[in-house]
Amino acid sequence: MHTSAIHVNGLTKVYHVPERQAGLLAAMRSLVQRKVREVHAVENVSFSLAPGEIVGFLGPNGAGKTTTLKMLSGLLFPSGGEVSVLGHVPSRREAAYLKQITLVMGNRNQLQWDLPALDSFELQRAIYRIPTDQFQTTRDEFIEMMEVGDLVRKPVRNLSLGERMKMEIIGALLHRPQVLFLDEPTLGLDVTMQRRIRSFVADYNRRHGATVMLTSHYMADVEALCRRVIVIHHGKVLYDGALSGLVDRFAAYRQLGITLAEPADLGEYGEVVSAEGSKVVLRVPRAEASRITARLLANYALTDLTIEEPPIDDVIAQVFATEADQPAMSG
Repeated sequence: MHTSAIHVNGLTKVYHVPERQAGLLAAMRSLVQRKVREVHAVENVSFSLAPGEIVGFLGPNGAGKTTTLKMLSGLLFPSGGEVSVLGHVPSRREAAYLKQITLVMGNRNQLQWDLPALDSFELQRAIYRIPTDQFQTTRDEFIEMMEVGDLVRKPVRNLSLGERMKMEIIGALLHRPQVLFLDEPTLGLDVTMQRRIRSFVADYNRRHGATVMLTSHYMADVEALCRRVIVIHHGKVLYDGALSGLVDRFAAYRQLGITLAEPADLGEYGEVVSAEGSKVVLRVPRAEASRITARLLANYALTDLTIEEPPIDDVIAQVFATEADQPAMSG
């Protein structure tokens, strides 16, 4: 019996893809003896999430993120390994399990296109058999939190992408799930909409103690919501640990923000990222940051100096640049 909300051990998904060579003879031969090759979408992935934890699940396109979330939500059957979510085996698709989870995919519509969102919400109430009082309270609370009170009576097809995404998330959470699988929930949205959805997810997590797995290409989502990240590449876990630890382990450089008393060329001290008058941003090797800072202080009159970590998306790019067959790292 696991105390984890989500426990994954050796999770693997292998697809058998037909291989066909060009030409009539090869086509006829394939009718008798079909050649297939194995594609490992997810390979020996293991991790656990505590109840109420929000974890960023990061990786480039094709890394295996969506495949993993589909196995955790029971949409795909694993080729190997063990999966337990809230004590259930997801692939069994038990009603008691499905009532406690939700999967939101930023590139998929679940609402009825020609109906107002309110009608789709009623359909969700019927599907999940939500008590009427609870449904109305939750629905009205979510509508207020998302600030969509004037939109819920419009046909979904008349809403903007951001407005539709708000409705999708409300609909997906009406049954108050305890585990949220969020696959690119802010995809294609403007900054204001992204911020609103992040705030909603954080608030839902606080109020209901829900466990959240979040994939996103927007690092602002990850930084705002997640203390822990799991990085996956070519179906394998490259890193599992604190977001801050990811920076410590993979950031090869630091950025120095310098304000000089008099403008000067600081190119000999590092890579000049920007220079506006007396304000200069330098990129320097991480190991050299202290020594270079000391030299600058000795040689120039500085009115301000800051040492910053690189943007997290730069760090993630650095992770992907490492060899994917390195042992998985934790921090």
